[in-house]
Amino acid sequence: MSRVIFHIDVNNAFLSWTAVDLLNKGYRMDIRKIPSIIGGDESKRHGIVLAKSPVAKKYGIKTAETIYMAKKKCQNLKIFPPNYSLYKEKSNQLFSYLKQFSPNMEIFSIDECFLDMSNTTYLYKDLKQLAYTMKEYIKTHFGFTVNIGIGNNKLCAKMASDFEKPDKVHTLFQEEVASKMWPLPVEDLFMIGKSSAKKLHELGIKTISDLAHVDLSKLQKHFKNNAIVMIRHANGIDDSEVTDGKYQTKNKNISVSKTLSTDTVDIEFIKKVLLQEAEEVGRSLRKQNEYAKTIAITIRNKDFFDYSHQTKLKNQTNETKVIYEVALDLFLKTWKRDYIRNIGIRLSDFVEDSHYQISLFESEEKIQSKSVDQTIDKIKDKYGFDSIIPASLLTSSVDKSKNTR
Repeated sequence: MSRVIFHIDVNNAFLSWTAVDLLNKGYRMDIRKIPSIIGGDESKRHGIVLAKSPVAKKYGIKTAETIYMAKKKCQNLKIFPPNYSLYKEKSNQLFSYLKQFSPNMEIFSIDECFLDMSNTTYLYKDLKQLAYTMKEYIKTHFGFTVNIGIGNNKLCAKMASDFEKPDKVHTLFQEEVASKMWPLPVEDLFMIGKSSAKKLHELGIKTISDLAHVDLSKLQKHFKNNAIVMIRHANGIDDSEVTDGKYQTKNKNISVSKTLSTDTVDIEFIKKVLLQEAEEVGRSLRKQNEYAKTIAITIRNKDFFDYSHQTKLKNQTNETKVIYEVALDLFLKTWKRDYIRNIGIRLSDFVEDSHYQISLFESEEKIQSKSVDQTIDKIKDKYGFDSIIPASLLTSSVDKSKNTR
């Protein structure tokens, strides 16, 4: 039986979630229906547009441009600050609802996920109708809308959800690739960044169909091994599985990476992502009763350029606090001040015991830190990963590097 994958994507998540919250608190205006944006604090050098309303878009306002430029385009523009704790709450609300339909969910970012519905046909006779039911329930009960894409793999489901928006259900099955996907501009193909699209256009490859039928040897001269993947994707071929998306253990390494819902230079947001990732990889490593000697940071910018940096530790560790502090330090030393699309942490060089070189004065603090990690792990095992966030990490480690930029 062929696979059936759903991709659920919140329409304009940050602005929609802010709008719902404001309406629930008595705000008289739906900010989705006026010229409005979600924007960072200009005084802290985070003055960029993170999300825009459909009305603001009509004024030519673009995501990631400065608030200064946005206000020049629309003088009556309403600006609202981002609220990441709210976004996490709304995200959890959505994913908790969707988990009831399939045990195989992959959270792709804070506002989108994949569901593998392949083995649910005995429960749901019409999966397309189920998608409409999901969409309407979310709109009615949660107050925001989603697009749902349906395909035989993750790539096609993701492409389908990006068809006409908002509040739509679209299919892109293998037999529909030629009619629905091939006519699209090549830059619309998932994972084709601006620099790749520019090079493809220079080669005379303008549509996804052009890419699907290009000679492999011609493409390999410019894209090397990526050429095979690009052609496969252009033909709607993707064998990747729907997984929990958190841990990948191979050749004695553990890694986690997250694709951000919006390309960002917001250092405070990046810190929170790194903190969550440090918790995830640290917890996984502690479950193996091992310690890491090497920590690496991986970064992908908005143009899909990847770079990384790693360090070998004097004292191997599996403590969340240490992993976070080292990862943050690596990030600040490596970051090119470009807009970030994806960021991750990788642990490697594992040992089964920790011969930590400590002084008499350090020992009590180290014991307490390990005890806190172990207690938090037990709570998360019982009540779920998002059930608790260690306040000590949020107050001490994050505050320590407030003035890094």
